[in-house]
Amino acid sequence: MRICLIYDCLFPYTVGGAERWYRNLAERLAADGHEVTFLTLRQWDRGTRPDLTGVEVRAVGPRFQLYTSSGRRRILPPLFFGLGVLGHLLRHGRRYDVVHTASFPYFSLLAAACARRFGSRSRLVVDWHEVWTREYWREYLGRWAGELGWRVQLRCAQIPQQAFCFSRLHARRLREEGLRSEATILPGEYAGPLEPPPARPREPIVVFAGRHIREKRADAIAPAVALARREIPELRAAILGDGPERPAILRQVAELGLQDVVDVPGFVPAEEVDATLARATCMLLPSRREGYGMVVIEAARLGTPSIVVEAADNAAVELVEEGVNGVIAESAAPEALAAAILRAQRAGSALQRSTSAWFARNAERLSLSRSLEVVVDSYRGRSGRPLDRCAG
Repeated sequence: MRICLIYDCLFPYTVGGAERWYRNLAERLAADGHEVTFLTLRQWDRGTRPDLTGVEVRAVGPRFQLYTSSGRRRILPPLFFGLGVLGHLLRHGRRYDVVHTASFPYFSLLAAACARRFGSRSRLVVDWHEVWTREYWREYLGRWAGELGWRVQLRCAQIPQQAFCFSRLHARRLREEGLRSEATILPGEYAGPLEPPPARPREPIVVFAGRHIREKRADAIAPAVALARREIPELRAAILGDGPERPAILRQVAELGLQDVVDVPGFVPAEEVDATLARATCMLLPSRREGYGMVVIEAARLGTPSIVVEAADNAAVELVEEGVNGVIAESAAPEALAAAILRAQRAGSALQRSTSAWFARNAERLSLSRSLEVVVDSYRGRSGRPLDRCAG
């Protein structure tokens, strides 16, 4: 089949769950013998070519700074990307059997839908990693821009499509937004080893690994650790990663006098993340918004239980069974997080063994390969509602 994948970012030029998903998808499809074209914005230096074996990567827009200084997505790059996608599909859309796009940043999805009205009969497949509420849109962009963003999302949800989601939370929201067919929930995105590594001695360390943006709430960790240290004085923390909130977190750690207790090293290689998680007693993810929560699975492979926070936009709670592979905190308040840390610390090796067993039971189901099988079957009309019936 001839398949067009569409996303404005490309791993490893930007790093995130969606970036990894589309790169893995492209490589799998190419390895299976399909003809794959990847449309994206240029993120590499002129004169170089992205290394994506067997895939034709086409930049349909110039290089942009994608994020503001506060970590929010800028509006101009998605607009240029949508125009570039529209131009490409108007010229070449008839050659593709499948156009598979991310829902976000929306203008590319609108472009794909528009191109179908001008003669492209390719099947339209859309990944919805997240579906934001109207309230969250307004909080994220302000009242008027947020209202516009929500209405664009609403329109995209109502486009005839084969929709994929990665959580029950966002599949339900997508139906509520007016999706005309049933969304398929993909089982997982985990692309790592299915075999656990040898056990390592544990230390009283709480680990966060992720981007330092407001939604991740990494600034909730140091105050919680300070409280928990009243009962476990030897407790320490490692806040791994980088982002616009990191300077504020460093100042916070200094103000609390925890420089020798909370390590904030910035971006570290994946091998170091795994090594730190493998010796920790728990992974702490206080995010208020997660479309999936891959780090929960990555920690579970190492036998490290996770602490996540109950929140309206947090799909990561779907990956945690209370007392089995982690703890669900009622909020990100220091007292609630400290209590969750203490529960995980007191459960000790029993919870770590239970977490390893949870991973052994669920790893294959949550694997990337299982999801890719579902996606490829959908291209042939064998997964969920037949694509020809939901094509507009």
